[in-house]
Amino acid sequence: MASRLIPAERRNHIFDLVQKEGSVGVARLSKLLDISEVTIRRDLDLLEQEGVLERTHGGAVLSRRMRVEPLYTTKYQDHLEEKRKIGATAAALVDPGETLFVNSGSTTVQIFRHLAGKKVRVITSNAGAIAECQGLDIELILIGGSYREQSHSLVGALALLSLQRVYASKCFIGVDGISVKYGLTTPSLEEAEVARAMIERTHGQVIVVADHNKLGVVADCVTAAIEKVDVLVVDAGIGKEYQHDLENLEIEVVTAQ
Repeated sequence: MASRLIPAERRNHIFDLVQKEGSVGVARLSKLLDISEVTIRRDLDLLEQEGVLERTHGGAVLSRRMRVEPLYTTKYQDHLEEKRKIGATAAALVDPGETLFVNSGSTTVQIFRHLAGKKVRVITSNAGAIAECQGLDIELILIGGSYREQSHSLVGALALLSLQRVYASKCFIGVDGISVKYGLTTPSLEEAEVARAMIERTHGQVIVVADHNKLGVVADCVTAAIEKVDVLVVDAGIGKEYQHDLENLEIEVVTAQ
């Protein structure tokens, strides 16, 4: 019956499926709709042109635009268990004695508590680090600047100036959106500037931490191109097709368990 759908109905069906599941594969859609993979790829290309999804090597992922930045208190509660696992997995990538950059975010804040005993120096814009690092053997340096309540972070000219005085061996970047096509994005220009400065001042790995709901999300301010990313730490909800596309760009995908 699916094969008798007219093209517009078929594309609506594909879009509904992407909305429900977050990502789809060409082979699966071909079997489900009983049409050729060539036709499925043509449908996905048209849907990408409409801006409703982003093509991947083996299928597509839902493309979502973020116009308004949610409050930090709201973001903190979203997918909290996944973020805790991501934080622990990301901290395991740190070697004792390293100097780290960590930007703002409800996912990056989960990293601090797992750095205990590693005797690291952490340079951060994340105001949440103060509470998280209490009693831990961590040299914590806040970059200064203006406090931004929306993201519970420090931003602005003074923040950027302080980052010009240091380098890090690794940086951990939280994002509002990550896309193979559009890179790392956020709704805030100030947040993008701080994260970009951290990436530029890192002489080791750039590690992005993000739950799978950030995949395919695109905001208006660009932090960095996807090629700047060395490692993505993500939860198990990442689709195989999207992971394959990231790995084709030589990005190591680490799944938090």
